[in-house]
Amino acid sequence: MLRRLYDWVLHWAATPYGTWAVFALAFAESSFFPIPPDVLLIAMCVARPKRAFRYALVCSIGSVLGGCLGYLIGWQFMAAVGNRIVEFYGLGDKVAYIEALYNTYDAWAVGIAGFTPIPYKVFTIAAGMFKINFTVFILASMISRSARFFLVGGLIYAFGPRIQGFIDRYFDFLAVAFTVLLVASFVVLKYAF
Repeated sequence: MLRRLYDWVLHWAATPYGTWAVFALAFAESSFFPIPPDVLLIAMCVARPKRAFRYALVCSIGSVLGGCLGYLIGWQFMAAVGNRIVEFYGLGDKVAYIEALYNTYDAWAVGIAGFTPIPYKVFTIAAGMFKINFTVFILASMISRSARFFLVGGLIYAFGPRIQGFIDRYFDFLAVAFTVLLVASFVVLKYAF
């Protein structure tokens, strides 16, 4: 079933509604949908590399707005909807751990979840559930989600379609490497100044 869903998502790249589809997919993935928008974003950027940054922007906006829906679900509808979404992904036992991450790292937890393959939707819902400062949540989401999608769009813009296989194969590694570099740069800045 997941493969059919994946193929359905990819088919939107070949339609005139691709931009709306990548927005909707990014929105839905940030709060409940299982397929990441990177799949459609890569296909659209490969089809039209000159529009890669536009697609990355649309994907970023959709994702942050969808994250706001996830926050709302956790804040107001955790018992009715949020718990079901978290359980669907088999992460019910991780909610206490996510709370500890929020209590310790605050914006870093959102930022890392927003950039890496960690299920961002669980963190958006948990952010609302634990009433994380909404401004901090939005800023961390904007930075991390934009960094993720603009990295993908930028690589395709710079290297063309031949980079698609590389991104598909090594996306998890690239995301983790970038996150480590990002955190390291903040640590260096904190102690250097």
